[in-house]
Amino acid sequence: MTRRRSFRLQLALRFGITMASGMTLVALIGYLGLRATLDRQIDASLLAVASIQAGSVTDDPGGEMRFYEWDLTIDEIASLGDLNRYAQIWDETGTSLNRSRLLTEDLPLDRGSLVRAAEGELTWTHADWRGQSLRSLYYPLARLGETHAEHILQIAAPLDWRDRTLRSAAVFLAGLTLLFSAGSFAGSWWLADRAVRAVGKITTEAEEIGATTLGRRITAYEETEEYARLVTVLNTMLERLDAAFDAQRRFTADASHELRSPLTALRGELELARRRDRSPEEYRRVIDSALEETVRLTRLVEDLLTLARSDAGAMQARLQATDVADRARTTTGRLRPSPQARSIALNVTASGDTMTDADPELLDRLLWNLLDNAVKFTDAGGQVDVSVSGHSDRVEVVVSDSGPGFPTAARESMFGRFSRAEAAHAPEGTGLGLAIVKAIADAHGAVVVAVNQPSGGARVTVRFPSS
Repeated sequence: MTRRRSFRLQLALRFGITMASGMTLVALIGYLGLRATLDRQIDASLLAVASIQAGSVTDDPGGEMRFYEWDLTIDEIASLGDLNRYAQIWDETGTSLNRSRLLTEDLPLDRGSLVRAAEGELTWTHADWRGQSLRSLYYPLARLGETHAEHILQIAAPLDWRDRTLRSAAVFLAGLTLLFSAGSFAGSWWLADRAVRAVGKITTEAEEIGATTLGRRITAYEETEEYARLVTVLNTMLERLDAAFDAQRRFTADASHELRSPLTALRGELELARRRDRSPEEYRRVIDSALEETVRLTRLVEDLLTLARSDAGAMQARLQATDVADRARTTTGRLRPSPQARSIALNVTASGDTMTDADPELLDRLLWNLLDNAVKFTDAGGQVDVSVSGHSDRVEVVVSDSGPGFPTAARESMFGRFSRAEAAHAPEGTGLGLAIVKAIADAHGAVVVAVNQPSGGARVTVRFPSS
């Protein structure tokens, strides 16, 4: 079973996730930027304090090691809180020479940093000390004079305030991200609902249109730019469906009428024959009449099946190299007894290369319908001409007659089903001949043109693409 997914939910989730991801990225960049800024400030403060402390050591007239904080009381030093910096002086062997008054024990010593500082390099390190993080700077005092050539000053800053600031910032940014994400999901759901609401309205109107109300059209949001094309496409489809349903209704009504007449006649003949005993001649006459109606019904059903196959796309031409002129002569020979009985001249001419790719069986059916239609409309003593000519890009079949031609009112629908002039309503006619010609021509990619000749009579031209 196919699982249905809500477009509204998908749209809201995609938009919300995109916005939430963007906000998370911004928050992460902000957090990392704040941490980098604080670390730079701490490093700058350590370097500044190191310079001051080094100056206080070298500026003492007696050369005694002292720190500037010795001029402050313990309470004054403690009041500095997080701004306070620890200081300690080491020799290059790692022996403590002096330290800040607040220090009751030595700062953590990084031997590697001490060695690099002894070589004249400023070195920063991190360390854990008494349950807190420290950021330390190892400052070589050798740069201040030979007196302190073997002395290294370590300045350390507690990072508690920095860590508290980062935690507060992280909580704030996380809360802001959650709030923004929730707002994004809510906003995207609202936008998705507004977008889907229009589709829902259009769908509702479309669902209200049924087989009996195909004349209705969708009007919801037809003037909205974003949905105008969708509404236009749906209304165009409804117009085609309406036209197809209307044609189907007419076709069904016409087919029912055409089938009713021979069936009624056949039933009447048989019921009349059963009323009393009859002579062999009378039974033979009834059987002949019934056979005539059966032949008519068979032809009509075959024509209907041919058109049904065409509508279903099942009429597939089995193309092979075929001489159209030869097929025209064969078909004319089969039909010739009918026009001869009415003294109608039936002529066939051919010129050029008349070979093309065609389905011989369907081609015979097309030619038969064209010739049968022309003979049927031609008065006794008239003439029907069949011309087959080969050209560089086509093979052309022209069937012309000396009959009355196509009625003006029927020209627009002459290839329609059961579309016939009143003169054509003969017992042997089904009104489907030209419709079948059109269907077979379409299956071959051919073009059919029907016109009236200036001198009188009709002319039907079928142009097959050359092979």
